[in-house]
Parts: sequence; C-alpha cells; structure tokens
Amino acid sequence: MKSLRVNGPRLWQSLAELARIGATPKGGVKRLTLTDVDRQGRDQFVAWARAAGLTICVDAIGNIFCRRAGIDAGAAPVAMGSHLDSQPSGGKYDGAYGVMAGLEVLRSLDDAGIRTRAPLEVVCWTNEEGSRFTPVMMGSGVAAGVFTLEHCLAQRDAEGVLVGDALRAIGYAGDAQAPRLGAYFEAHIEQGPVLEAERTTIGVVQGALGQRWFDAVITGQDAHAGPTPMESRQDALIGASRLVLEVNRIARSHPDYARGTVGFLQVKPNSRNVVPGEVRLSVEFRNAKDATLLAMVAELKQRARAIEAECRVAIALQEIVYFPPCAFDAALVADVRAAAGA
Repeated sequence: MKSLRVNGPRLWQSLAELARIGATPKGGVKRLTLTDVDRQGRDQFVAWARAAGLTICVDAIGNIFCRRAGIDAGAAPVAMGSHLDSQPSGGKYDGAYGVMAGLEVLRSLDDAGIRTRAPLEVVCWTNEEGSRFTPVMMGSGVAAGVFTLEHCLAQRDAEGVLVGDALRAIGYAGDAQAPRLGAYFEAHIEQGPVLEAERTTIGVVQGALGQRWFDAVITGQDAHAGPTPMESRQDALIGASRLVLEVNRIARSHPDYARGTVGFLQVKPNSRNVVPGEVRLSVEFRNAKDATLLAMVAELKQRARAIEAECRVAIALQEIVYFPPCAFDAALVADVRAAAGA
C-alpha cells in the first residue's frame, strides 16, 4: 500500500474553527480547563468525532475517547491525541493540533476505505496544562494510574471550585472506564525555538523531561514603609526575589537539559506603602535525568535555608507534582522517525 496522506486543507480548517473558541486579541486562545469555553471546545470536537462515525465515551475525570472500530475488537487500541485546554495566554495550536491531527488520521482512513486490525482512538485529556488546577497532566495521570481519581476530583482552583463540581457544571463528568491502550502517539507543535533555529520541520521526541513542582510560601512581617528602618524589616518579597534568582541560577548550572521556572507570584498585602509580609510563588524544575533533578531540588532547599537566615523570613516548600523522566518506546520512536522521513 502506498503512503497515505491526510487531507491537509481539512485539518487546517478544523484548527482554524477551533481557534475561534476562546480566541485572544494576539492570535492565541484562552481555554482554561473545565470552564465554559473549554466546554465549547470539547463540544465542537465531539461533534466532529460523531460526524466521522466514531464512538464517544467520557471517563470520570472528563477524558474524551473517540473510537474507530478495528477488525479485531479485542485488540488493544492504538491512540492519538492531546488536550484542548490552554494556559491563560495559550497558543492556538498547543494541544489542539494533537487532537485534530488524530481526528484527521481517522477521517483520512475512512476516505481511503482502510480498516485497521486494532481499534483506533482519538483522546482529549483533561487539565493537561495544570493552569487552573493542579496536578498538571491530571486526566492522563488518572488514566495511567499516576494519580487517584478521588485525589484529583477533590482539588480546588484559586476560587475554591472543586474539579468534580467543575466537571459536572460543563457536562463532562462521565462514567466510562478509560481503555487500556496498546500504544499512544501525540503530535505536538514545538513551543520553543529549536526546530525553527535548526530549519527543521519535524522533531522526533525521544522522551519527556522529569518534573518537580513546588508551592512556596515566604513569610515575613507586614510593616509600614515610612517608619520601618531598612535594617529592621522582614521583607517577604526580598526573600522571594532571592529565591527566584536561585531557581534560575540552579537551572543554568546543572546539565541534562535543566529547566527552572517561577511562573506564579502573589504578594500580600500588595499595597504600595506596606513592606510585604507574605509571598506565594511556584517553583518548577525539569531535567532529563532523575538524579540531576534530585540534586537541583536539594540545592534549592539548601539555598532556601540560607535565605531564611539572611532575610529573616520563613520559607515553606511543598512539593505538589513529581514526574520522573520518561524514555519513550524505542520501536515506536523509530517508526515515527521513518514516517517523518518518508
């Protein structure tokens, strides 16, 4: 059989239509997980899947599975997919491309009249971004057994809304059992500059960096900016600023594709003429080797203790996410490389 090509214009049109849901002025999207805008994106995907003759099921964490039957109904399905939720300033192809590309593969197989031995699934995972709720990669984590369903349903966002309540509110609290997959592929737009800089169209990903996320609370003492001498202050923001610089320094000083990010920061009481008494911030480390990731965390904790003494503040670090590095299946990686070069 000659190589099958997808319908590129149809895929592009689907992406363009989906990008209108939650569109932002700068050309991106804002589809925070389990909001009404997320519901609209899910509804559009499900409508397209039904039109393609796929069987839809939704599990208890809101993951959507769309199946195309295979010749051998008992074979473990081969799945493709990603997510439709976004960051507050998300890119319109981030996640959406993987879902729409999977759907397009199934559409193109139908167009060509091709039946596969194993069933095929297109999957839309819930809360992959982790922007509104933690932990990140929640839906796929529940399906893989990394997180318990009960733990995830009980998580709250910054407004106190429970994941379980949010799922029911948008109509995606399902009762189906997530299928046990035989293989999983995910097409994803690169979110960094490397492929463009290398003038390369397709990158074949060999694994995922390990991740460790922390919530940090830096506690000092509120004080009036005028009468409080500099040497008497217990400025939580100074301590937090030092910690942010340490996260950056640690990531830059370690090998194995080290990454360090502080993406969330909340200052209290957040008043112009009050010395901050409390700061809450996020810390995220990533690395290709678990031992190096562990060393980065150990150094962070050591530096946090030093900052406490130097700035006269207290620093509490709570780990909320840990994913060890993951090497992808070598045979499947080779298949992707061969297909990309065809």
